[in-house]
Amino acid sequence: MMSKLQSFGFIGGDKRQLYCGRSMEEDGYSVSYCGFAKEQEGFRVHDSDLSSVIRQSDALILPVPCTKDGLTIHAPLAEKTLFLDELTEVFGRVPIFCGMTQLLPFTSEKLYDYSRQEGFAVANAVPTAEGAIQYAMQHDDGTINGSRCLVVGYGRIGRVLSAMLHGLGAEVTVSARKERDRAFIRAAGQKAIDSGALVGRYDLIFNTVPERLLSAQVLAGIAAGALIIDLASEPGGVDRDAAERLSIPVIHALSLPGKVAPKASGRIIKNAVYHIIREEGL
Repeated sequence: MMSKLQSFGFIGGDKRQLYCGRSMEEDGYSVSYCGFAKEQEGFRVHDSDLSSVIRQSDALILPVPCTKDGLTIHAPLAEKTLFLDELTEVFGRVPIFCGMTQLLPFTSEKLYDYSRQEGFAVANAVPTAEGAIQYAMQHDDGTINGSRCLVVGYGRIGRVLSAMLHGLGAEVTVSARKERDRAFIRAAGQKAIDSGALVGRYDLIFNTVPERLLSAQVLAGIAAGALIIDLASEPGGVDRDAAERLSIPVIHALSLPGKVAPKASGRIIKNAVYHIIREEGL
């Protein structure tokens, strides 16, 4: 990749950023780190202070999510808090790549959101789906094979997840609002239902829709004895109070790529950053 950006500073994040940085180093780029003081198995990185990383870097890479509170950089491996306003001196001066920029209290013409790249979203659907199945196998007493599974939503994750479950021998039902999507679901050998009319009894329910489709009334009709794995971003798509009253277990499984497949996820971030660099001519 030809670019005038030859040095990258990783500020905050988890093992995804460490794997991303390692992969970029293998590509010949200079990489420095801030916010990784806590030792991680398989990694030995020199954790520099923020000002040093800024001085050494042509561009900065922040995690996904870049922040959870709008004040601090998401840095679970740091020993001290990293504040967003510490980046003030470089806002608009150097490219900053990060995920979920809508959470930031500022914007800049040199701020790039790699999580909005279509390639990033599609690639992340695979580790998300694998992670959801892993959680189901860990927390349910049955097997995937032969289980009655409902996948709520037929977006990127729903498509990948329903295909994986079908391949493992599950009886898969998928909900979708569009008739076109329901036709594709049936063509893939799965049962299709309307998302506004969830019916049936299931062993495993996977929600991918960030909308409260799994209300108290719906839960009472479909989820008795089921395990629900909610993959939707906060606040999720399940009425958790109702689920608790009905004794229905719910796992809100967020950020699965970073938890179950950080190596693959790090490379996905790298590829998304490279795509932006090429697209923007950086």
